[in-house]
Amino acid sequence: MLDNNKIAVIIPALNEEKTMPLVLNDIPEDLVDEVVVVDNGSNDKTPSIVREKGATLLFEPRKGYGYPCLKAIEYLKNKKPDIVVFLDGNYSDYPDQIINLVEPIVRQHYDMVLGSRVMGQAEKGALRVPVRFGNFLATTLIRIFYGFNYTDLGPFRAIKFDRLLELDMNDNLGWTIEMQAKAVRRKFKIIEVPVSYRKGKGKSKFTGNIQGIAVIGYRILYAIFRNLFYK
Repeated sequence: MLDNNKIAVIIPALNEEKTMPLVLNDIPEDLVDEVVVVDNGSNDKTPSIVREKGATLLFEPRKGYGYPCLKAIEYLKNKKPDIVVFLDGNYSDYPDQIINLVEPIVRQHYDMVLGSRVMGQAEKGALRVPVRFGNFLATTLIRIFYGFNYTDLGPFRAIKFDRLLELDMNDNLGWTIEMQAKAVRRKFKIIEVPVSYRKGKGKSKFTGNIQGIAVIGYRILYAIFRNLFYK
């Protein structure tokens, strides 16, 4: 809790038994009021680890990234946090840097703060070619069509919960782009802050650079142009 602001962390998870203890251990207990982990169909010990660590465990059978996030948002509507932080479960982000994301919201009244891996320190090899391609394509298109200069699409981000609800999020695979595009259209006060980034300890969702680039490219183009016409 920071200046009486209630802070919740959302972590989508799929087979993260090796990294989930590290992630949950590094989340600052004096800052965060509740950690919500949404299991997306793990067949390992991820759910039992989440319970052992005392985090809230939810289940979302529909595969993807946005669906687990939407499940957590629906749950948090009754809890009414002031700020929500999104964090991956593969230990690529640094949970102890949550303070860097929430402080601009509390101190400077930003609506959304994005953790930029490009502006920060990324471990060598952590930002693979498909990720770098996706960043370049999406940030370029957002600059052209939305008029805002982002540097990254990283999942590590914080946003005022009431403002998050205003976005009426509904995408699954283009979740981060949808949030960033809609936030610009609604004239949110947005800032990026540098964050550190390391190689995730889990298996990559993309089996190769060519395939990864094709998949990411399609998702980005769909999300960018879809949200141009979606209020």
